[in-house]
Amino acid sequence: MVPHLTTALNGPLLSLEKNMLDAMPKIEHWFRTQWLEYAAPFYASVDLRNSGFKLAPVDTNLFPGGFNNLNPDFMTLSVQAAMVAVEKICPEARRLLIIPENHTRNTYYLRNVIELAKILRQAGLDVRIGSISPEITVPTTLEAHDGQKILLEPVVRIGNRIKLPKASTGDLSLEEFDSCAILLNNDLSGGIPEILKNLEQDLIPPLHAGWSTRRKSQHFTAYNRVASEFSALLGIDEWLLNPYFDTCGEIDFNARTGEECLALKVEQLLAKIKTKYAQYGVEQEPFVIVKADAGTYGMGIMTVKSPDDVRDLNRKTRNKMSVVKEGLQVTEVIIQEGVYTFESINDAVAEPVVYMMDHFVIGGFYRVHTARGVDENLNAPGSSFVPLAFEKPCSLPDCTGAPDATPNRFYAYGVVARLALLAAAIELQEQDPLNA
Repeated sequence: MVPHLTTALNGPLLSLEKNMLDAMPKIEHWFRTQWLEYAAPFYASVDLRNSGFKLAPVDTNLFPGGFNNLNPDFMTLSVQAAMVAVEKICPEARRLLIIPENHTRNTYYLRNVIELAKILRQAGLDVRIGSISPEITVPTTLEAHDGQKILLEPVVRIGNRIKLPKASTGDLSLEEFDSCAILLNNDLSGGIPEILKNLEQDLIPPLHAGWSTRRKSQHFTAYNRVASEFSALLGIDEWLLNPYFDTCGEIDFNARTGEECLALKVEQLLAKIKTKYAQYGVEQEPFVIVKADAGTYGMGIMTVKSPDDVRDLNRKTRNKMSVVKEGLQVTEVIIQEGVYTFESINDAVAEPVVYMMDHFVIGGFYRVHTARGVDENLNAPGSSFVPLAFEKPCSLPDCTGAPDATPNRFYAYGVVARLALLAAAIELQEQDPLNA
């Protein structure tokens, strides 16, 4: 099922995609030189928006939680990429411990962990799932929404290592499990647990990749540099693949402090976008997205089309904006240029999410929402997922075909997603406490 682009693919975006196809050898060489300098994150997912006149990343997740939504036909891509990723971090690894999120009642999330473990097992690793949730005190079997089962085991710390202790449960006898590396599929929104601090084992991704320390604005600052260099390489306008952004710190939605700072930043950003829309003959109304600078799960987000939209917010909106995952208070927001999504599946608004392991694109899916508009956040309750309908992997364009042929559009998605991945690599390197 290939999504429908509701506007004709022409003008700036058609030119951008054609430019990418013509420059494919140059692009791939450029990426190779970048990966010599920066270590790619173990895995990541990137939310993209395609407006027909602009193709840009709007969020990059370093703890992706949707492996169950990938197209199973391309499992081999995931397995091969996982092999490369593991070899780089722990070449002699035989065992890998996955530590998932604590919300074990989300059966769709559990299905993601099952799929992630399957990829890593097929990459030749002995994989077990260790929980740091206070609710998991003994080995516990849980069931995903489709009936598949997952065994979560409580993690213990011994010295500077974490292990799974020897245990028996029912007919199952479990040996002690001490792994070379630990893969976090937990974004640490609630802070870094003591049990994970100062370990001698390799933690993937590193602790400073978690939302307790990471900021979206740091990521998009790095993306500005990547997009600038890449655009110069191709001789294109950077704005076509880079959303403007600004930040506003020390905001308190409930106490209503920082509102004027936010309104001013919104007004300035809308004016910049309006200028670009005029340059490219875009008739849509400019908008921005205001969201928590440290946030995930689609919480603490609103669409804004006027500075007045952030003045005198009603109580319901202030409450929605003031708290994100784990009940954390929002004190910093990023104001990001809104990118329309003019892709749809069965008349429902859709946006592509591209998944990567190491520096390889391994697949993705469309996030689809029947109750949201083309200018709204789709990462919200009620969204569904459709695997990206690759006719070929999106790293392999059809250079003899039209720029908007399916594999070529997906190639462009893969290029922009990898730009965001590179920005994440730069961000992690520069934010590493060891480099301070």
